[in-house]
Amino acid sequence: MTQPYDRPGQEQGAVRPEPGQPSGPYLPQAPAARYEAPAVPEGMYYDSNSGLTLPQGTELASQGRRIGAYFLAIPLSIVTLGIGYLIWGLIAWSKGTSPALQVLGMRCWVPEQQQVPSFWRMALRDIVGRICDAILSIITGVTSFILFLTTKERKSLHDMVGGTVVLYDPQKTLQK
Repeated sequence: MTQPYDRPGQEQGAVRPEPGQPSGPYLPQAPAARYEAPAVPEGMYYDSNSGLTLPQGTELASQGRRIGAYFLAIPLSIVTLGIGYLIWGLIAWSKGTSPALQVLGMRCWVPEQQQVPSFWRMALRDIVGRICDAILSIITGVTSFILFLTTKERKSLHDMVGGTVVLYDPQKTLQK
């Protein structure tokens, strides 16, 4: 049982807690919930680092590999005189990749649908997403790069527009 007591600087009628009881406001805490990975379909696995369900044999593409693809696109477009890169890109989009991603063994993935993106989703990602990157290239380029480095899914601005993530697929598991 608690007993009222008075102390200088304290309100009249304050209550003293029993020995061994907390002395301040006490809010009981619920027992810590045990975390369990979500149910995973056959042929998939749960990646606890990104929180995504990914196909077996793939992994979320590393930041270094993604940066390499970004810079590889420049010489590829020069070597193919731009038009070759565009044609190659249109063909690669139907397979859920882009020329630079394809050379480095990467492919896009739509986590919500658990499938490789369609041609039109890749077009949305690479055209609209890249236009968003280019409109204010310094601001959005830096923002896109920071998002890519800091989000656990490693999504840049154009990945967010397309609703995709980029996977490293060394065993070519996702080829159609």
